[in-house]
Amino acid sequence: VNLLGTASVVRSALPFLAESANGHVVTVASTLGLRALSDATAYCAAKFGVVGFTRALAAELQGRTGVTMLIPGGMRTGFFDGRDEQYKPGPDAHLNDPREVAEAVVFALSRPAACAVRELVVCPDVEPSWP
Repeated sequence: VNLLGTASVVRSALPFLAESANGHVVTVASTLGLRALSDATAYCAAKFGVVGFTRALAAELQGRTGVTMLIPGGMRTGFFDGRDEQYKPGPDAHLNDPREVAEAVVFALSRPAACAVRELVVCPDVEPSWP
């Protein structure tokens, strides 16, 4: 889902974005797409793939359709619900609030056209997976 789902959605959206004067693709990678973590091999590999896909897409669409890659750190969502305790963040973990990350994306997309935000890392100051 992380890599192939991203590629599939982008592929389906591109014809419509090409018709728009200000079309823009936002993909979602992860800090674990830049730095590997044990016990997360498949996830890291998929997110590394999203990083490569997005960078290649930006080169391909340059000057026609905007491309921004969101690289969030840990998120405060239900992602870890129902998982083994060893995979859950600790009780003191600093995680991103999804609303604040969404605000950061809106900010990035509202920049002047000549000032594109190609990659947006959003993580708490004490994010263990960054840098």
